[in-house]
Amino acid sequence: MNPQDVLWQGYVAGVDVALEIFKADSAYAMSRLPKILSEMIQQSSRLFHNANTAVPAYTNLEAYQLAASNGKVNNLSACTHELRWTKSSAELKLMRESASIACQALLQTMMHSKVYPHEAMLSAKFEYECRMRGAQRMAFNPVVGGGSNGSVIHYSRNDQKIADGNLVLMDVGCELHGYVSDLTRTWPPCGSFSPSQEELYDLLLRTNKECIKLCKPGTTIREIHKYSVDMLCKGFKEIGLLKDDRSILHSYHQLNPTSIGHYLGMDVHDCSTVNYDRPLKPGVVITIEPGVYIPYTLNCPEWYQGIGIRIEDDVLITDTGYEVLTGSMPKEVKHITALLNDCNMAEQAESWNSARDVSI
Repeated sequence: MNPQDVLWQGYVAGVDVALEIFKADSAYAMSRLPKILSEMIQQSSRLFHNANTAVPAYTNLEAYQLAASNGKVNNLSACTHELRWTKSSAELKLMRESASIACQALLQTMMHSKVYPHEAMLSAKFEYECRMRGAQRMAFNPVVGGGSNGSVIHYSRNDQKIADGNLVLMDVGCELHGYVSDLTRTWPPCGSFSPSQEELYDLLLRTNKECIKLCKPGTTIREIHKYSVDMLCKGFKEIGLLKDDRSILHSYHQLNPTSIGHYLGMDVHDCSTVNYDRPLKPGVVITIEPGVYIPYTLNCPEWYQGIGIRIEDDVLITDTGYEVLTGSMPKEVKHITALLNDCNMAEQAESWNSARDVSI
């Protein structure tokens, strides 16, 4: 550390302060890393490191390379993913708080959408509400897809006005002290679903609810996913989106190429080394997120073309079943429409009062 570094970047711990902050037994200057670390490697029977974040500062050391050639080096991520898979009570407290913040922020954003039907404004509103409630950052770049943009699964531009009568799909989440939330809601900012929108939405909502009921110890994400595919295939056939032929699964994957869910924790798609065939156990958190994404190019009734819908919740596996961490965020059609239409007059009045204040 030198005065110029402090001026531009602020104070750093340094060797002495590091002992107190990190509660280490000893600390050394980085310039001594080759000597100190090489000695530690030579004295160890096994060496663990994160293969995905390896850096030449230690992988180029002769002692490390010798250990690797002798089979002494192990990938730590296989261990950490197992440890991250089930959450402690302290971790679950943070995940509940993260989910609660995201739900409150998205609720405020939904109420905001009828007066301000712009993707960019809704994205900014959600981030503002999260940060005002204590979240450090977004869990990922928000997906705010109006109209046909909602049929792009990882849409990221968030720069279009949402046309009257179109749906908006918002896939959002925040991070609180290292733990993330991830939820999606789809609604019509104008305040009412069209018949075709409501028909599709109702199918996705029923699938969401039935899949959540399957969340319990012993089942797997793979099993829940298969159930969701069967349920959606049947529903899509009934409304004419799918035909009953040999390639029905191929056609289904054109409408929804995603899994029903994923593990959640310190990352949005957490524990990548734990496969989806692992029986769930208490303390595991997963998402349940059925969706349908219909491009204008799809050969289907025109009233369905350009619609994208996803309903995603965060679900904790408990000893007796499940707990929906995002359960406070409305998803019933009647609740969404009532919320949008009841809050509109209040928002208009607020907007009018602000305009009057400015003019005065």
